[in-house]
Formats: sequence, structure tokens, C-alpha cells
Amino acid sequence: MKFYVMSAAIAAAMIAVPAQAKTTQSMKCAVVNQANIDGLFNEFNNAWATKNPDLVTKLFTKDAVLLATVSNTPRLNHAEIRDYFVSFLKGSPVGSINSSSYKIGCNTAARLGTWTVQLTDAATGAKTDVKARYSFIYRLEDGKWKIDHLHSSMMPEKAG
Repeated sequence: MKFYVMSAAIAAAMIAVPAQAKTTQSMKCAVVNQANIDGLFNEFNNAWATKNPDLVTKLFTKDAVLLATVSNTPRLNHAEIRDYFVSFLKGSPVGSINSSSYKIGCNTAARLGTWTVQLTDAATGAKTDVKARYSFIYRLEDGKWKIDHLHSSMMPEKAG
């Protein structure tokens, strides 16, 4: 009896694997390259320039995660992501990429590296450069490339 139960479990597992493999093989992968990924960052930076948190939030997938540079709170949905940008955009942020590497997969892409985000104090006009590391993970959602995960953290060491 034990042999029959184990055989049925093994057979079920063997049947499930090929079905799953067929699904992956039939998925269409969107064509994307480094220039496209650069364009997505430009779109993000341009959305920042509008100071409209709704425009920025629309660039994120429905279930995106934002681990922002100047917040200790992980943002796990559009309401939380928007809430972050309501405050953050008051500093008129402008991002500049310092270094990049790219990882491109099937309907996903990543741009990883270092950047500088310039913030302007609304009261005094003083500008501050925040040097940070970043990870933009993009995913194709409803036919559009969107930010699935954004993590940015300040550099831990002072430049020497």
C-alpha cells in the first residue's frame, strides 16, 4: 500500500512539471534593451519634475514595493507609494545616474547602480545632493513597462 501511495505522488509530481514548463515556453517575451531601460528612468525623472504624486505612482506596478532613500517605511501598495511622493516631491528632486548595470529577462529588467538625487529646500532654495545606490526592477504589466521594485539607499561611506 505504501508503494502505491508513493508512486501516485511521484506520478502527480511528474505530470505537474511538464504542464508548468509548457506555460513558461508559450509566454511571449517583450523585446527590451538598455536604451529602453534608460528611457524608463527618464520617464520617472520627468514625472518627478511635475511634482504630481499621482503621475509618479502610475509608473509602478499594482503590487510594487518602494524602499525609498529618505524613509524607513517600506511602501507596499499604491496608496503608500503615493503618500511617500506627496512629501518627497516637495523637495523638487532631480535624479542623475552615476553608474549602471543592466539585467534583462523575459518581461522583466533591472537597472542597478549609483545615482545622485538633488533636492531643493522649498524655504531657502538650498540644494543638497544625496548620493545613493539604486535598484530599479521593471516588469511588463498590461503591456507597459512599470517599476515593480525600487530600492534606493544612501551611500554608507563618505566620498574621500
